[in-house]
Amino acid sequence: MRCFYREKKYYSGNYLEVDIYPVFGRAGQRRRRYKETSECQKRLNRKKSEMKLTRLLNTNFTEDDLRFDLTYAPEHLPESDDEAIKQMKNFLRRLKRYRKKNGLSALKYIAVTEKSKKGRYHHHLVISGGVSIRVLAELWGRGYTSAKPLQFNEYGIEGLARYLVKEPIGSKFYQASRNLTQPEEETVDARLSQRAVNELAKQSYSAEIFERLYEGYTFVEAQPFWNDYNRHQYITVKMYILPKKKRIKLVQ
Repeated sequence: MRCFYREKKYYSGNYLEVDIYPVFGRAGQRRRRYKETSECQKRLNRKKSEMKLTRLLNTNFTEDDLRFDLTYAPEHLPESDDEAIKQMKNFLRRLKRYRKKNGLSALKYIAVTEKSKKGRYHHHLVISGGVSIRVLAELWGRGYTSAKPLQFNEYGIEGLARYLVKEPIGSKFYQASRNLTQPEEETVDARLSQRAVNELAKQSYSAEIFERLYEGYTFVEAQPFWNDYNRHQYITVKMYILPKKKRIKLVQ
């Protein structure tokens, strides 16, 4: 069967991620889906959630926004998963009202609820900036809080995305506001030959090659993967742009 290579590009703010992979069939067709084992599918779902969340975070948030963690005082401990999630949603409603009352932009957020091995609930949020830490703590009002500005490096805030989806409760890996901007996607078929992709894999360390291939972006990394089953090469490429005044490598 005829094979061509596809470049699936994801534009997330100042970041570009490209998946390069073979497609068996005619250009423009979707790839055939293969059924995975339950354990394998679980790992794949988590990885996909990490990648999707990273793109959402990089697209919608900046260094002016906050990571905000919420815990409970003993007298306010929730008795169930549903109650914990309800308390987190109530906090978000209070924060939305506060922002509207004070003429601030609509709240953007991503929220995760977790339960420790000792049974204590806590919440991790990424939220729009502009509200003081003191006010945020008062709006929570059920225990302890911790806030810090977001810090981006050449991967954006990928590390935070991995942390957020590690052990969530509920049916979803995370909750997100409806006003988030989705990353832009672009599909390019047959620009790269199989021979060219194989050469890219051999020189996956070369910033010059990938910066020439994706002009305007700075090379971060390329991760090649050889599939023994179909005998074809796969590559994931990560690139970024930072404003000149912020071209400093930050440590997550």
